[in-house]
Amino acid sequence: MKINQRRPLSDLDEEFQTLGCRRSDPDGCKNNSTEGKCAFVRDDELCLLPPQSWKRLFAELRALEGKG
Repeated sequence: MKINQRRPLSDLDEEFQTLGCRRSDPDGCKNNSTEGKCAFVRDDELCLLPPQSWKRLFAELRALEGKG
């Protein structure tokens, strides 16, 4: 799984979840490897606890793609 906060959005990226990890430092995430929540341990690679900055970044990436 690649770690890049600013990679293009996927169809599964939403304000409340991300496909893969979007943290700048996943090792520093208090939820790293949390069963059922962390992209690193979920079969679908969805992070259900994205960083607080994710809503803003999600809006920026949507705007760059012309969807916002």
